[in-house]
Amino acid sequence: MAVEETGGLRTIAIVGQGGAGKTQLAEAMLFTAGATKNLGRPDDGSAAMDFEPEELARHISISSSFHHLNWKKTDVIIGNTPGYAAFLPEAFTTMRAVDGVVFVVSAGGDLKVEAEKIADEIKRLGLPRIAFVSRLERERMNFAAALEDLEKTLELKPVVLTLPIGEESAFNGVIDLLAMRAVIYGDAKARPREEELTGDLLSRAAAARTRLCEAVAETDDALLERYLEQGELTEAELRAALRVAVLEGQLMPVLCGSGAKNIGTGPLLDAIAGLLPAPGERPANQGQGPANGTPAERPHDPAAPFSAIVFKTIIDPFAGKLSIMHVLSGRAVTDMAVLNSTRGTREHLGHLLRLEGKKQAPVNAATAGEIIAVAKLKDTTTGDTLCDEKAPIIYPVPEKPAPVISFAIRPKTRSDEEKSSIALQRLVEEDPALETHRDPQTHEIILSGTGQMHIEVTVEKLKRKFNVEVELQAPKVPYLEAIKGRAEAQGKYKRQSGGRGQYGDCWLRIEPRPRGSGFEFVDEIVGGSIPRQFIPSVEKGVRNTLAEGFQAGFPMVDVRVTVYDGSYHDVDSSDMAFQIAASMGLKNALEKARPILLEPVMAVDVSAPDECMGDVIGDINSRRGRVLGMDSKGHGQVIKALVPMAEILKYAPDLRSITSGRGSFEVRFDHYDEVPAPIAEKVIKEVQAAQAGAKAHAHV
Repeated sequence: MAVEETGGLRTIAIVGQGGAGKTQLAEAMLFTAGATKNLGRPDDGSAAMDFEPEELARHISISSSFHHLNWKKTDVIIGNTPGYAAFLPEAFTTMRAVDGVVFVVSAGGDLKVEAEKIADEIKRLGLPRIAFVSRLERERMNFAAALEDLEKTLELKPVVLTLPIGEESAFNGVIDLLAMRAVIYGDAKARPREEELTGDLLSRAAAARTRLCEAVAETDDALLERYLEQGELTEAELRAALRVAVLEGQLMPVLCGSGAKNIGTGPLLDAIAGLLPAPGERPANQGQGPANGTPAERPHDPAAPFSAIVFKTIIDPFAGKLSIMHVLSGRAVTDMAVLNSTRGTREHLGHLLRLEGKKQAPVNAATAGEIIAVAKLKDTTTGDTLCDEKAPIIYPVPEKPAPVISFAIRPKTRSDEEKSSIALQRLVEEDPALETHRDPQTHEIILSGTGQMHIEVTVEKLKRKFNVEVELQAPKVPYLEAIKGRAEAQGKYKRQSGGRGQYGDCWLRIEPRPRGSGFEFVDEIVGGSIPRQFIPSVEKGVRNTLAEGFQAGFPMVDVRVTVYDGSYHDVDSSDMAFQIAASMGLKNALEKARPILLEPVMAVDVSAPDECMGDVIGDINSRRGRVLGMDSKGHGQVIKALVPMAEILKYAPDLRSITSGRGSFEVRFDHYDEVPAPIAEKVIKEVQAAQAGAKAHAHV
């Protein structure tokens, strides 16, 4: 059967919190399998998987990178993912494009909220997983503590397959509990040697092997009965039953080692090849027909019609656009015509590329389960479905992560300003977790992302890729103005200067409208006191004045303005005269209508551990926030609150400090509300001072 062609393929993601040692482990796996000639190290810039300048400068992974290796006749495609909070959306996107994960945890016992979020996403996606306890060569590393974290903190079901031999600097090998052998490592680049288990190693291994057999036997009634009768399970029985348990999500094998010393990578590769699923063993891909929206599915079968989803885009200003796709069914071949069912356009797959870190190697074809890249697709962006035109299907696009922090960006030069718009569009196409827009009120370019580091990296990419330099500033709060009272006033404009004069006269009534209802203009002129042709002039003058604001230059909203009387001159009245008269009358009325300032209020969902709840709620209250309620979630709570935008612009670093990095939040606009008088007075004075300073500077 055609599905058997994918039996020798594993497509995996290496996931875990930042600093767990994922990239170093990936380098060790590539080196052990002979995919690279040298053992790369992220700390000195020699890693194959971390190559972007921003990654090299910070010594962290920022973007997912891909490579491949062959281990004992199994092709393994590896996606190495970032683990810091600001870049988790990138990791989650990659996890949707693989069939299994290696969950890396440091033996230091310092699990952060990022690890919990990754564990939750693994469960949500139903991905089979293997855990790897890393960095056992370092001081104060504790394998038992890491196991406890996996079981209690992350609520996973670990079952140990390898035990460490030695501790900290003396760590030099692992006990393979399936083969019941010691695997001893010398130099990081030398082949390990296998030895018989004796003495203390044998007694440790025997006890752990018993726990392994019991855990595996409990996943299958027939196997449990045989185990109880025989008191032992063979290696073959263990491997077969363990594989089923992993595919069904019942157990998570745990291995250990060190990427830096290249210890334990052989047994890990054995586990990937022997326990994680081939594409054909995963559930069929669920989508829908693009024409009628009816449910449709595609099996991970090379014989099925071609379909793929583009899950990542790389923009290079010189080489162009590189679309990275996960082939979900069928085959992709060079020079293939396909349908972009998301956009209803045709695309041509030119050269297919296999990713090898920062390099690419051409391939003639790719089958279901593989991750490949295609250059210069004209209409395709991240999230789009490509498929056989004769068997169209469209796959759902995951929701974009909500941005948590925003900055106003100010181009340094006129040239930067001209290039910034296109450059930002390119980066947003490359990174869907970014958002950018021009605020229609403040006229600022707003750049939003998942954390301050995310924004800083984006600014660095702007300069490196597009030679655009910008400065980051706190965005201006888009205040609005409104009124609380009702008032009437006359606006009369009369000017005589020798020839034809200017004359306009109108009486206006203003009154507040419900919040969010906008502006309404009412014409109550009777008897022709103002000719019909000048009524639009009055409305235009009112609208222009409302847009300019009354107190601090912010637009005025939610008012009804009624023109109910006036007078005119047969010769001197004009469109401009009535516009000016309307503006004068509106300003006169506003002085008596109790003008107020409105501020945007944001709905905020704050996730925090139970032990931090008091401090988090106290901080929200100090920001003029109002807590609406709380919901339980995992090991913490989600606080739902309303907080003025002005008080939450710099919330991300403060929440990180309060919760020791374990808190997170989502924010979205909710409504406008009145600014308290003392704060409104302060805002108005600041705006007026800034305007005076700008005028003085202009005169100079």
